[in-house]
Amino acid sequence: MAEKDEVWAMVHAERAALVEDLSRLDGPQWEQPSLCAGWTVHDVAAHLVDTYRTTRLGFVVGLARARFDFDRQNSVGVARERGATPQETLERLRRAASRTSTPPAPLDSRLVEEVVHGEDIRRPLGLTRAYPAEAVVRSLRLQARTPASFGGAKELLARVRLTATDTGLTLGTGPEATGPALSLLLAVSGRRPALDDLSGPGVTALAADG
Repeated sequence: MAEKDEVWAMVHAERAALVEDLSRLDGPQWEQPSLCAGWTVHDVAAHLVDTYRTTRLGFVVGLARARFDFDRQNSVGVARERGATPQETLERLRRAASRTSTPPAPLDSRLVEEVVHGEDIRRPLGLTRAYPAEAVVRSLRLQARTPASFGGAKELLARVRLTATDTGLTLGTGPEATGPALSLLLAVSGRRPALDDLSGPGVTALAADG
């Protein structure tokens, strides 16, 4: 299997797992605040519908309409794809989950979306998932080489070294922050609750960045 096909297989597996978890939620759980600041679980699900449907051209057009403001573009996408009910949004997510369209970004960005937003939803609800190590490692490596202006942590990793206790992966330079790869990924993606899973002097730099 080609690497591209392997990545898409991981992406689609994560999408299917999230749809399964969302299908078990009751109404109030959909309105639970997610780890993504300002968004509920329902909002994150709607954002994922939008990202699943996004094409390269559509992304560029949408960004231009949003005056090149990523946050505004995301808000428009959530409003567009959020159904009148959680079940309507879930059905949209289910129908779009098998797509292979992407914005103009590295393919591994689809793994970052699935893992980070999956945790945005699961952690506040007390749900857990054993993500494939390769999916988490590839996501963390991409965040490490992506500038902050595009949602990454390249500049941050010039000031802090990450060591994943469960995979042996080490990235960055500076005071060390250690912990599970998933928690490191969430921390460099701006999810502050993940800092509680980490240790070492580098945690201070991660907290300051957040």
